[in-house]
Amino acid sequence: MSAFAELLSLPEREKQSRGLVHTPAEIAQQPGTWRTTFALFGTRQREIREFLDAAGIEASDPRDRPTVFLIGAGTSDYIGQALAILLRRQWQCEVLAVPSTDLLTHFEELCLPYKKYFWISFSRSGDSPEGVAVLERSRRFRPDIHHLVVSCNPNGKMVRDHAADPSVLGICLDDAVNDRGLAMTSSFTNLVIFGQCLAHFKHPAQYEQVLTQLVEAGNNFLPAAADCASALAKESFNKACFVGSGSLRAVAKECSLKLLELTAGRVITMSESALGLRHGPMAALDEDTLFVCFLSSNERVQAYERTLLQEIKNKNLVSTRVAVYLGPGVTRKPLAEYTLNLGEFGLLIDEYRPVLDVIFGQMLGLFFSLRSGLQPDCPSPNGAISRVVQSVV
Repeated sequence: MSAFAELLSLPEREKQSRGLVHTPAEIAQQPGTWRTTFALFGTRQREIREFLDAAGIEASDPRDRPTVFLIGAGTSDYIGQALAILLRRQWQCEVLAVPSTDLLTHFEELCLPYKKYFWISFSRSGDSPEGVAVLERSRRFRPDIHHLVVSCNPNGKMVRDHAADPSVLGICLDDAVNDRGLAMTSSFTNLVIFGQCLAHFKHPAQYEQVLTQLVEAGNNFLPAAADCASALAKESFNKACFVGSGSLRAVAKECSLKLLELTAGRVITMSESALGLRHGPMAALDEDTLFVCFLSSNERVQAYERTLLQEIKNKNLVSTRVAVYLGPGVTRKPLAEYTLNLGEFGLLIDEYRPVLDVIFGQMLGLFFSLRSGLQPDCPSPNGAISRVVQSVV
C-alpha cells in the first residue's frame, strides 16, 4: 500500500490525533469534484452569460470590453494568476490578476476613474477581510462595476451581503470543496475549474472535452505525485524552490505557499519563473534545496526551462531536481533526478494544467508536514496563520 493510501485508510481516531481528518481526503477527492463544479456551472450558465453580457464581456467590438480584474488574497490570488492568460485569450480583452491586498491599500491607483471594469473575486470562505472591504468600497465609489463572486461558502459576507444587488452575482461551489483543513487544496483547484468554465461560457461542451482529460490525468497523477513526495520527505531538505512559466508560474507560487504553510515555515520556500530565477534568486540554491520545475508543454518555452535545469546541474547548485511535465519526449535525455509525467493528453495546454501540477505541491506539503511532526489539518502550532485571515484595521 502506498504512503498516501495508508494515510487515507488510518482509523478515524488516529486521523484525529495526527491532524489528518481533512487534508489527505481533500487532496484525494479533487478529480471527482471537478465534474461536480462543471455540472454546477451548467445549471447557472444562462444566468452567468446574461450577467457577463451586462458587464460588457460580449461587446461586439473588443475595444469596448471592460478590463477584467481577477481578485483574491494568497492562494485565491494565485487562482486569478492561473486563469488570466486563458481568460484573456478566450474573452479577447485585458485580464489582470490583482490581489485584494493591493486593492485595499491602493484602490485609487489601481482602479482608474475613466476605465470600464469587471471584477471577479475568488474566495474559499467569502469572508476574507480584504475581499469584503474592497467589494464594499467598490460598490460605494464605483457602482458602475459589475462583480462576480465565486466562493465555497454560501454564508460568507461577500455573497450574503450582496445577494439583492443586481450588479453582484454570487456563485457558491459544492460544500464538499469548502476545505476544512487550514490549507486550500480542493477549493483551489475547483475555483480554478470554475474559472476555466467561465472562459468557455459560450460553448461549455467544448470545455467538457478538456475536463474529461483533466479528470483522467488527475486520477492517474495522484498516486505518482504522492509516492514521489513521500520519498522526498525522507530526505533532509530545509529549502525548496519552485519554477514555472506562464500559467504554471501561478502553480509554482501556490506550491511554494503550500509547503511553507503546511510546515509552519520549517521548510523555507521560494518561487520564480524559469528565466527570472537566473536574475539573482538562483543565489539561494544549495545542496539542501529541493528544486522543482513545472515544464511547459510549449516547446519554445520548455527550451528555456531545459537550459535552466542543465545550468543548475552544471553548477552543482542542488542535489535533487524534480521535473513535472506533460506528454512524451522529456525522458529521452534525463533532465532531473526525479521526473513526473502527467500523461499524454492532447487538449491540456499549459493554461489548463494548474489543477494537475499543483497536486504535487499539495503532496509535498502533506508529507513534509508529517516529517516536521506537525498536524496537516492545523499546522501552525503558534497560531501565526489560521484558516480564515483575521480582520484587519
